Amino acid sequence: MRGFLAIVVAVLVGSVLSVEQPAGADPGPNVAPSPVFPVNSPPSPLQSWIDHNIKAPQLTSTPADHQAALWRAMLSSPTGDRMFDAWPPNLAALKPGQIIESRDVTATTAQHMTVPIRRAVLLKFRSTSSTGTPSFGTATLITPAAAWNGPGSRPVEVNAMPINALGMHCTPGYQLSHNLFDRTNTDLVWFMPALYASLNQGHAVLLPDHEGPLMAYGEPNVAGHMMLDSIRAVRNALPEFDNSRYAVAGYSGGAIAAYATAMLQREYAPELSRVLTGVASGGLVTDYRDIAHRFNGWIASGIMLSVTTAIAREHPEMLQYMNNLAQWVVTSPTRDLCGDADGPLGAVGIPMDAAANISNSLDSPAAENLYRQLDLTNRTSGVPLYIYHGSWDPWIPIEDVQRMYGEQCSRGVPAVFRTVPGEHLSSYATSYPGLDDWLNARLRGEPAPNECPRR
Repeated sequence: MRGFLAIVVAVLVGSVLSVEQPAGADPGPNVAPSPVFPVNSPPSPLQSWIDHNIKAPQLTSTPADHQAALWRAMLSSPTGDRMFDAWPPNLAALKPGQIIESRDVTATTAQHMTVPIRRAVLLKFRSTSSTGTPSFGTATLITPAAAWNGPGSRPVEVNAMPINALGMHCTPGYQLSHNLFDRTNTDLVWFMPALYASLNQGHAVLLPDHEGPLMAYGEPNVAGHMMLDSIRAVRNALPEFDNSRYAVAGYSGGAIAAYATAMLQREYAPELSRVLTGVASGGLVTDYRDIAHRFNGWIASGIMLSVTTAIAREHPEMLQYMNNLAQWVVTSPTRDLCGDADGPLGAVGIPMDAAANISNSLDSPAAENLYRQLDLTNRTSGVPLYIYHGSWDPWIPIEDVQRMYGEQCSRGVPAVFRTVPGEHLSSYATSYPGLDDWLNARLRGEPAPNECPRR
């Protein structure tokens, strides 16, 4: 038991941390009181041993305020740029998608491009949290130098890049608005060629920071709101894109955001029906319960622990089930990890119960409540869908996304499903030709194909 704990501490913490933890970026509203699920299982012997031998970080002098202090201390560190750090005081008075601030970022964005661009604008706008409270978002719109030779106004391809990160400096918005080597998120580099291709075709490209201001990696409700409000923001700020066609694409972590855009559009942004022409998602997670059990204690456990930390920022009721070791970890420098670092944390296969104070944490009533909040499969997409998945993906089961595809077909949604060669990473590259053709057709205004089985 002691040896196992030593490995966990060495992998997750990495160094001795000071008792006083610095606060994150201005988090806006206070934490609401947490619901309690009294029928959760008591701690296991290992969990009791952890909490007996590791004391909780002292974040406040008042024990009653510990959970609120823990929440604030686990947020991403401030970037030093108020565009990302500052919560406007009048958010409740604004409408979703209403512009708060904008900044020309052409000079810094051009450093990241291999194709010429005409302009890049960073937008800050009002949005909505997972629980419906006022929030804000940021997104970058890049207009290419290449002309648009298709019908109508220049279209906008909304690219939900897989941010997969806990730190606010890892977002496309921060990366493109700062110099090339300013805390680079190397995860984004893999996905940049598709962006260059879109710009070369004359598409404007919109890059939402879809994890939101709390960096809630993997939270679909936040992601969907951020994506839809970024489209609203472009149309509010830049009249030349008011009548443009918009199509959304996202892979892996970005697929969650793209999928949520489709599932939440009818209820959250019904007015976008006339401009949003389709959504493409690849390598998509639809069943959080299934993924949690598959990733638990496996090589993907580092990603799972990172996602759990991120989702707890939007769902602070989870914090009451976090043991003392986990509290040290989430308030350590790990709270600023980019996606190129969270994967290696799973090298020793860390189980979720090593971070919890209740046994069977993934099957607890608290977990079941969270799965329900993250589940969007009971919604009907407001737009045509293009779903694709790697034939040998060992991370995300193809059966889950096939089930979702069938459900959307049964509800009358025009949809296409493609199985492409490769595992989770390589299938992104092998999917490109078919995906690009489908997106281009949507942005030209062509009717969406429907390959759903006839009923």
